[in-house]
Amino acid sequence: MVQPDGDNGKGGQDNQADILRIKYGFWVVMGGFVLVGIISLVATWRWSAAGDVTAVIGSVTGIIGTIVGAFFGVHVGSAGKEKAEAARDQASQQAQAYAGFLSPKQFENARRILEESQEEP
Repeated sequence: MVQPDGDNGKGGQDNQADILRIKYGFWVVMGGFVLVGIISLVATWRWSAAGDVTAVIGSVTGIIGTIVGAFFGVHVGSAGKEKAEAARDQASQQAQAYAGFLSPKQFENARRILEESQEEP
């Protein structure tokens, strides 16, 4: 049933999921920074030519940036999906609650109108 305060009945699960996303996102970014730093130090120590160091660091930062970007893209997409599903569930529950107040004749009329609106022209 729809809660009057807008809660979807899941308690604090949505809030906990957001906190976990932020935590993991922080560690993914920090891990990327540490890895780029280590590779920069190793590349500087291993090669003396600036072009070689730049090539190594550029290759690695491109890969790490892609992975970190994909991580955040997936999480933003899943957060949007969760919100859309919650809104859909709430709308469905409201429609069912309102349908309970209809007389059988009104219900049949509403169903006929819905079926007509879903038919292709």
